[in-house]
Amino acid sequence: MALLVAAAACGGVAAGDTGDDDTMALTGELPAVVSTVPPSTLPPTTTIPPVRTMSLAFSGDVLIHTPIWEEAERYTGVKDSYDFSPMWNDVRGLVSSVDLAICHLEVPIAPPGQEFLSFPLYASPKELIAGIASAGYDRCSIASNHAYDMRGEGIDTTLAMFEQSGMGWAGTARNPAEIEPRVTEVKGIKVAHLSYTWSLNGLRLPADEPWRVALIDSARIIADCKKAREMGAEVVIVSMHWGTEPVANVTPYQKKIAEEITASGEIDLIVGHHSHVVQPIQQVNGVWTVFGMGNSLSSHPTREFFTDASQDGVVVVVNLSVAADGTVTVDAPIVHPTWVDKRNGYVIRDVLQQLARTDLSSSQRTTYEASLKRTTKMMGDYISPTA
Repeated sequence: MALLVAAAACGGVAAGDTGDDDTMALTGELPAVVSTVPPSTLPPTTTIPPVRTMSLAFSGDVLIHTPIWEEAERYTGVKDSYDFSPMWNDVRGLVSSVDLAICHLEVPIAPPGQEFLSFPLYASPKELIAGIASAGYDRCSIASNHAYDMRGEGIDTTLAMFEQSGMGWAGTARNPAEIEPRVTEVKGIKVAHLSYTWSLNGLRLPADEPWRVALIDSARIIADCKKAREMGAEVVIVSMHWGTEPVANVTPYQKKIAEEITASGEIDLIVGHHSHVVQPIQQVNGVWTVFGMGNSLSSHPTREFFTDASQDGVVVVVNLSVAADGTVTVDAPIVHPTWVDKRNGYVIRDVLQQLARTDLSSSQRTTYEASLKRTTKMMGDYISPTA
């Protein structure tokens, strides 16, 4: 009955017209009902954009001392030819498994004609950058207290090698534009990565080139982060070269700067280096702050000033998500302890993977267990539960 009334109201057969009633009786079919609602007034279908996710990895200082480039030369077997890539063999799978991997390079590349140096000034073989890239790193932070060791020519040479290897960087520049924040897109998420250092070891930037290296200044960092947001950055990550060598505890200076810059609400994650030992992970104003990731690759002498802890490092994996409304959620960091194996090719060892082996000698196992114990003391709550 309701269908018949609707049909009549729409200009169909009148209630008293027996002709159509007879037809319906014979066929058993109801007359078609035609909607008079204009298509434009129908409620639209709402599609909620999916949550976007990405994974990132970070690691500590790459600080090339003389024994390391000598080992890189032995890898090639050719004088004045260097291959650093085998040094990352043990962690390559981990580093390359994430969507964005960021290292920290503390040394400049030697300009043409410059001999290699490893303290107090540093200058490394150009092949180092290709070695880092071979591990799966996409970019590096390079603002450090040694970034200006080879002055402007060293920065120019270093950045040219990054370009040649297809890697990005932050923290130093060849011109004023390059020191400004830059935004890159990873898995549909717009990311800004910034890098700053506490010092240049007494060296001064030229008056006409103050942009060569980004120095830590809370007001400057906050302004840069805001600029990155204006450029469309949804996620802002800050690399900080800070702390005191070789102090594992967070210093008052680190805490002060972290408090100041995270209070701005412009930063999603802080990762740190420089102390050459592993430091704690904390949340500062709700922002995950990895204060120090130790040494990724170095040959610090394990005596006197630097102890065995200078061989410890971490690869820190962070997962984050961006909701439809732009809200960024950063999960708790996951720590993968590493250790520099000086006796066997300066290979960066994945400590948990090594301890899972059944063919380790008792002395090897003792060494890895000691390294893990030191890292656990600083980052125990965040160490990966599995190898």
